[in-house]
Amino acid sequence: MHLILTGATGLVGSGVLDAMLQNSAISRISILSRRPVKMAEDAKDPRVHVITHKDFETYQPELLEQLKDADGCVWALGISQNSVDKEQYIKITKDYALAAANAFSTLKPSNPPFRFIHVSGEGATQEPGMLSQLFAKVKGETETLLGEISAKHPGTFQVDSVRPAGVDPTGHDAIKPYLPDQGFLYKAMGVVLMPMIRNFYKSFHSPTPELGSFLTQLAMGKMDSKMQGPGVFRLGGGYVVENKAVRRMMAM
Repeated sequence: MHLILTGATGLVGSGVLDAMLQNSAISRISILSRRPVKMAEDAKDPRVHVITHKDFETYQPELLEQLKDADGCVWALGISQNSVDKEQYIKITKDYALAAANAFSTLKPSNPPFRFIHVSGEGATQEPGMLSQLFAKVKGETETLLGEISAKHPGTFQVDSVRPAGVDPTGHDAIKPYLPDQGFLYKAMGVVLMPMIRNFYKSFHSPTPELGSFLTQLAMGKMDSKMQGPGVFRLGGGYVVENKAVRRMMAM
């Protein structure tokens, strides 16, 4: 099985890459990245191929040829709304994901449908209010538009959006050396808030080992029988999976 990964140098993407490396059923891992992926280099795994990709709004035929037999993708590319201006946030969060989905919908997996797993975020909404934050509106709109793309390709291309909450790498030693420096303020907040979330608000807790494994299995089509119950709903041609459903499916 051939899977595509983006965002491999980030927090969620690092967790996914570790899960993919541990999964012997995956025969090829194609990482699209603007820069080298140190974790992939250190793994020295012949299944891993890092493809330098500078423009995530454009997919040339030469690139799609390298991905032509891919079975799925975990789209973990993203950025905090506090790190860029509004226009850049919309481009990275929405425009990049839509461009990739449209391009990948032309691929021919050996066992359809191709599964495009979009990492969204808890709080995303299709019904934003006056007080809704930018990320909630943009991620919710992205989920909707991706669902519409999926609905245009029934049986051949499916988009599922997953909404992790407090992403926590505590105890995930395999990825710690590769995590980006998120700054003093973010780290200080994590020291204070993460133990509270971990112990008292577990429905908002997304530990990276389990999250990475879930996203990988979803891209492989291994979670289909569990896509039901509280926290899962249809949107266009696929599903939205809230964090409480991820935790339930992963027996956390």
